[in-house]
Amino acid sequence: MESHPDVLVIGGGATGTGIARDLALRGVDVTLVERDGLAAGTSGRSHGLLHSGARYAEADGPEARECLEENRILRRIAGECIRETRGLFVQLAGDDPAYFDAKRAACDDVGIPTDVIDGATAREAVPNLTADVERAMWVPDGVVVPSRLVAANAVDAREHGAHIHTHAPVTSMTVDRGRVTSVTLGGDADETIHPRYVVNAAGPHAGHVAAMAGVTVEMRPTRGVMISVEYDGLEPVLNRCRDPDDGDIVVPHDGQVVLGTTSVPVDDPDDYERADWELERTIDECAAMLPPVADAEHVRTWWGVRPLYEPEEAAHGGRGISRGFHLLEHADEGVENCCSIVGGKLTTYRAMAEATADLVCDRLGVDIDCRTAETDLPGASDPERLDAFVEEFDGQGPTEADIVDPN
Repeated sequence: MESHPDVLVIGGGATGTGIARDLALRGVDVTLVERDGLAAGTSGRSHGLLHSGARYAEADGPEARECLEENRILRRIAGECIRETRGLFVQLAGDDPAYFDAKRAACDDVGIPTDVIDGATAREAVPNLTADVERAMWVPDGVVVPSRLVAANAVDAREHGAHIHTHAPVTSMTVDRGRVTSVTLGGDADETIHPRYVVNAAGPHAGHVAAMAGVTVEMRPTRGVMISVEYDGLEPVLNRCRDPDDGDIVVPHDGQVVLGTTSVPVDDPDDYERADWELERTIDECAAMLPPVADAEHVRTWWGVRPLYEPEEAAHGGRGISRGFHLLEHADEGVENCCSIVGGKLTTYRAMAEATADLVCDRLGVDIDCRTAETDLPGASDPERLDAFVEEFDGQGPTEADIVDPN
């Protein structure tokens, strides 16, 4: 089989499906391909935090503002893909109080609403919170159900004319006279695509996909462990109010909490060590905030790989707190009809998609504005329908296995 879409999007995570949706809503003929089921990579193997921007406020004000804006947009358009929980940054005995003060001031500067409470009030609000909490700060964090979010984006793209191919790995690309002229798919697709433009949204595999087109995307993927344990009754996301470190977040689910995470560089995003010390350290550090999780029954454990961009990580000296995205055109490397979108985070996927779609539409001569911030996702108010979308696209990931119930 052969096809000739305007745009081929490679990668079926939140960013890729968001790009396909955005382009389809603008009337662009788009095909999306994913080598596995949707959300099989980074999106579906995250801890599922809907950032308010507070985590980044003192380090990167513009990034924090974008998180806050996208947080509010997703609460409007995504319905049951989002869980309203709030977030609580906690300062424990021994944590630097100046860091807490700086974060609070930075949140004020960004416009992130906060409410500072003392330790006793925090313990009343969150049963079993450690006695070591000295003060805490409410922020508008939430929880994302990534498999629902990704599947709903794919359905909206398809309803507006897009073609979505899962289990369709890219096996080769042909570049002729400075343009990608054909892309061959394997797996269930067995198809050759002749696109006018190619978007590489392959997450930690973006470097590999770029190399097929003869261009370079320098990635520095890092792994992080998540551990889901039995624990009922936690309302807010808990964040340790200190410099980013292992085990500084606890994310509430239905009858469980997800503990995370670590940050360890990997050479191959498909083949990497899964070390016991990461589990032990993450549990110990999270238990410093919520002691009962130390002895809670383990339900499942998984690792995710972050699609970090090497030049940014080098500038930050390793575990940088900011996680901005980078939109890379490859015309300066001799391939005019190809770009890559890397970095970022789940909360800002829609903004990443809008920036990418704006670029692609400009190159294709399409003069239609983005509509994704004002258009509800299909099935947003119906969790059963959303879960049916997940099943259709083989999109069930470990992040929310206790929430999503495919038919």
